[in-house]
Amino acid sequence: MLRTMTVDAHYLCPTCGARSSSSELTWRCPKCGGPWDLEFTAGAVDRAALPGRVNSLWRYAEALPLADPYASLGEGRTPLVRLTDTVSAKLDFLMPTLSFKDRGAVLLAELARRLQPRRVVADSSGNAGTAVAAYCARAGLSCTVYVPEATSPKKLEQIGAHGARVEVVAGDREATADAARAAADEPGTFYASHVYNPYFLHGTKTYVYELWEDLGGRLPDALAVPVGNGTLLLGAALATAELHAHGLIARRPRLIAVQAAAVAPLAEAHRAGAEDIIPALPVPTPAEGIAIPAPPRARQILRAVRASGGEFRTVTDDQIRTAQRDLAARGLYVEPTGCACWAAVSADPPAGEVVVPLCGAGAKTGPAGERALDG
Repeated sequence: MLRTMTVDAHYLCPTCGARSSSSELTWRCPKCGGPWDLEFTAGAVDRAALPGRVNSLWRYAEALPLADPYASLGEGRTPLVRLTDTVSAKLDFLMPTLSFKDRGAVLLAELARRLQPRRVVADSSGNAGTAVAAYCARAGLSCTVYVPEATSPKKLEQIGAHGARVEVVAGDREATADAARAAADEPGTFYASHVYNPYFLHGTKTYVYELWEDLGGRLPDALAVPVGNGTLLLGAALATAELHAHGLIARRPRLIAVQAAAVAPLAEAHRAGAEDIIPALPVPTPAEGIAIPAPPRARQILRAVRASGGEFRTVTDDQIRTAQRDLAARGLYVEPTGCACWAAVSADPPAGEVVVPLCGAGAKTGPAGERALDG
């Protein structure tokens, strides 16, 4: 028997206030076209009860909008290791599909499993599509993933291996998103969008719940997060707000948002004091996962960073390559996008204790700036 949805979880448009049931196959606000937020009140997590719970992100059940997952692959609970006296790394590339996107993809697949659509579609530069493909396979759902033509062959192989249909789109990441959104409007389609569907953000927020647990009920002074569409940063903002509201942390950490210098519309808007971005030109960069010229949640990202007292930093392609080599020398082989935060904080460490995520495995892409064409 399929489980019912969690009570009191509804879609809410943060721009115009429109609402919709989360049991509907709707992927954006029908009035203004913007991405949904989730109208959901997270409960307080009892840290003393955690040791006896399942060793995955589902241990934070009170804070999640779905329960009793069938689609889980044991995602979450990744290690936290020290890099310097003040900087630690959370190894989120040690996930079932080798990237942090599993945190959100499992909630999307679990939601889709309960809604029973005719098919699931997703768009991605690689990691999100891989995660959605894997979890749809776990949930027994038909899945199509739209990817740009420059996607790493290794990521294409991984998506296909999970049984998903791969649609390669001629053009850049934005053209790929447009193709997926057109498909999403077809009847009986669930759009497993890591950008538009807020369930994804409630998955990525577990990154911070794990830090809170592993650090003994506190958080570091700052969280450095790579930002393209901003799904990890917005998840982190959700979690810190929830933990603070329940009195489980005394203060909220600063959010340090890291973008590739080649494509940095959010960093430029922040420097200008603007509330929204001017879309950037799509420029090739090894950090393909954060090379997003026009993130749909740009206003939310800018507000979240500013509300935390945080900042934006940008890193060049050369800095990313150097960071990848440095991490590999420390025993951590990470894909270029996942090296961006280490590149940003290693040369100029922020004040206090900071944690960086290592988001994707290097085996997915190979060395920064290079394309490995075979296994």
